[in-house]
Amino acid sequence: MDSNSSSRNSSLSGAVKFNEKRISAASPSGALYHFGTSGISVAVGTGLTHPLDVIKVRLQMQLVGQRGPLVRMGPLFVQVMKNEGPKALYLGLTPALTRSLLYGGLRLGLYEPSKYACDWAFGSNNILTKIASGAFSGAISTSITNPVEILKVRLQMNSGLRQRGPIAEMHRIISKEGIRALWKGVGPATVRAAALTSSQLATYDESKQILVKSTPLEEGIYLHLVASTIAGLVSTIITSPIDMVKTRLMLQRESVVGNYKNGFHCAYQVLRTEGPRGLYKGAFATFARLGPQTTITFMLCEKLRKLVGLNAM
Repeated sequence: MDSNSSSRNSSLSGAVKFNEKRISAASPSGALYHFGTSGISVAVGTGLTHPLDVIKVRLQMQLVGQRGPLVRMGPLFVQVMKNEGPKALYLGLTPALTRSLLYGGLRLGLYEPSKYACDWAFGSNNILTKIASGAFSGAISTSITNPVEILKVRLQMNSGLRQRGPIAEMHRIISKEGIRALWKGVGPATVRAAALTSSQLATYDESKQILVKSTPLEEGIYLHLVASTIAGLVSTIITSPIDMVKTRLMLQRESVVGNYKNGFHCAYQVLRTEGPRGLYKGAFATFARLGPQTTITFMLCEKLRKLVGLNAM
C-alpha cells in the first residue's frame, strides 16, 4: 500500500513539475525569456559566420542557367577579397542581424510552446511532434521577416549598394518593383525555414536524448557540442537545395538569366539546365556556415537559458 501511494505521489509531483514547465513557457515573462535568449543566440551565431553566408550566396548565383566548371569556395573567397576588399564579406550584415533577432527569437522561441501545445492536444511528445513544432515556428518566423532577408541577399550580391545603405535599398525595391517584391521567394523561404527549424531543433532535441541514454555524456557543454554538430549536418543536407532556389528567386532582378515563375519552376529549370549538382551549389559553404552557426547558437542559447532560469532545451 505504501509503495502504491509513494508511486502515485511521485507521478503526481512529476506531472506538477511538467505543468509548471509548460506554464512558465506560456507566461509573458517565460515567452520574453524564450524570445530574448533565442534571438541573441541566433544573432551572435549569424554575426560570426556572416562572411561565409556572403560566399554561399555568391556560389549559388554562379552560371545561372548554364552548366560548366564552378569556382570553389576558397578561390571565390580570394577573388572577393582581392576585387572588393574585406568589407565585402560583411555586406548585408545590418539586415542579417536585424533578421536574426526577430527570426531567431521567433523560430527558437516558438518551438517549446508549440511542443507543449502539441503535447496538451495530442498527449504525445515524440519525434513527429517535434518536427511539426519546428516546422510551424520556422514557417511563421520567415513569413514575417522575409523583407529583411530580401534586403540582405540584395546587398550581399552587389557591393555597389554599400554606400546607399539598407534603408535606401529598401526604398528603391519598393519604388521600382513594388511592395510585393519584398515577399519574393517567400514560398521556398517558408519551406526552407520549416525544413531547417524542424530538422535542426528536432535533431538536436532527439540527439540529446539518445546521447544521454546511450553514452556517458550528461547535460552540459560536451553534450550540447555533439548534438548541435549533428543538427547542423542534418539540416544542411535537407535544406541546401531549398536555400539555393530561395536565393535565385530573391535575386531574379539582379541576375541576367533566370526568369522563374515559382519555386517548383526554379528547381525544374536548375535541374534541366544545370543538372542535379546545380541544386547543391554552395552546399559546402552552407555547411561551413550552418554547422558552426548551429553549434554557436545552441550552445549559447543553452547557457543563456540557464542564466535566466529556463530549463535546457
